[in-house]
Amino acid sequence: MKDPAIIEPAYDDAAGVTAAFNRNVLRVVNRELHADFDEEAFAHEAAWNPALERIEMRLRSTRAQVVRIASLGLEVPFLEGESILTEISRKFRREVIERSARKAGLALRAWYEDADGWYGMSLLEPA
Repeated sequence: MKDPAIIEPAYDDAAGVTAAFNRNVLRVVNRELHADFDEEAFAHEAAWNPALERIEMRLRSTRAQVVRIASLGLEVPFLEGESILTEISRKFRREVIERSARKAGLALRAWYEDADGWYGMSLLEPA
């Protein structure tokens, strides 16, 4: 688990790489489902949700608009400011992993992490 001041900029980088990646969702829906999303009409947002300990990436409509998704026969209205949740990136503490493992009938056999404690890897086995 990292400080949100470190996590948020990683998902909303100044170079706009993550924003381009996020907007690619719209490009794929346009191509695969014959939709007419205007990717420039959606702003990338990444925010830490402290209650759920996760980063949420969204695309927020910058204007009122209607998007047509031809393959599904849908018209989806968006109000200005309305968003699409496009990604959830969970962050876990060791104790949460251990608790979840127990509920699944597993036990933590080993825990590995980097020197800063920013990245962890667990080895689980049947309990």
